[in-house]
Amino acid sequence: MFGADAPHLRILRLLRDDGPVSRAELGDRLELTRPRLLAEVDRLVAAEMVAEAGMAASRGGRRSTLVEIHPRLRFAAVDLGASSIDIEVTNGRLEPVAAYREPADIRSGPKAILQRVSELLAKARTDGAYQRLDAVGIGVPGPVSFRDGVPVSPPIMPGWDRYPVREVLTREHGCPAVVDNDVNIMAIGERHGGVAHSIDDFLFVKIGTGIGCGIHLGGTVYRGVDGCAGDIGHIQVDANGPVCSCGNTGCLEALFSGAALARDALAAARAGDSPALAERLVDATELSAKDVADGAAEGDVVCIKLIREGGRRVGGVLATLVSFANPSMIVIGGGLAQLGHVLLAEIRSVVYRRSLPLATGNLPVVLSELQGRAGVSGAAVLASDMAFEQAS
Repeated sequence: MFGADAPHLRILRLLRDDGPVSRAELGDRLELTRPRLLAEVDRLVAAEMVAEAGMAASRGGRRSTLVEIHPRLRFAAVDLGASSIDIEVTNGRLEPVAAYREPADIRSGPKAILQRVSELLAKARTDGAYQRLDAVGIGVPGPVSFRDGVPVSPPIMPGWDRYPVREVLTREHGCPAVVDNDVNIMAIGERHGGVAHSIDDFLFVKIGTGIGCGIHLGGTVYRGVDGCAGDIGHIQVDANGPVCSCGNTGCLEALFSGAALARDALAAARAGDSPALAERLVDATELSAKDVADGAAEGDVVCIKLIREGGRRVGGVLATLVSFANPSMIVIGGGLAQLGHVLLAEIRSVVYRRSLPLATGNLPVVLSELQGRAGVSGAAVLASDMAFEQAS
């Protein structure tokens, strides 16, 4: 995607991820000749992508100059969920210098949501987080044509189909923008700074309002020909199941997701099957996944059963993917990761039981370390890669 072998990209990514490095060490680590390295670094200094950072420790001869990612660089990272907006403004090392999170309904449409994104970024600028942005990365909760920078027929995003998200952000903020599916940016974030750091082949499974899978193979996200790889929430798991938001019946997402769990919890409370949920319904008109998690923690049998049934369904789909892709790790994230080890244990049990021993003998199935930050972390990585590419 970004011409990963270009010397200037290799320099910028190394400085982004590892911090200040001497010119001499850069040459050694990137296996560049000294004249080529000096030319590339000088060009990046002139472009204000890299800055000098004092003298390095002596290696026995003349001391080399340290170089670092330029302190002025700023990236906007945006993670749009079905019911929330998460934004971070980061420096060149992808460290947050400003962060905002607030509820939002993705069904409000692209104009209203992107206007609110712009307002939050304007607030960050007013608060001194940045003078100008170098790139914007954004994830949305639906299928995306990564090439075109637009959502495509997203089931839970009315009004967003083919909306020019990348074009709007580029025009609004005067910098390049990159748009991806939310679970892909979560996978990228987890690879960059989470439990999957340095793992080239893993699956990141987001279980929230919807269910999706970021497929990270060979050190990069696999998006498929049209950008919809990993849309496991719409795999049919029960031909007689409920109608899904996509129009089909019995999809995994229709049987176990934030909305599905809230629906089943409400039914259990109204039927009097769950004392814990019935008690919570007294003071509320609806229930949520948190209510189920809290009920399970109190030992409510129905809450535990709902979580285990969901884990069993997710595990069944993941067992198929394990046999197909043979990943090194599975990471579970998203809002329903709050269901914790009851959910995780059930997913593990099914995956280990139904996949080939050769594929699961050394396969950790773990919860995300970044939790709610996985999306903005990945969006920042994508934004920085885009800015670095345009520095060529």
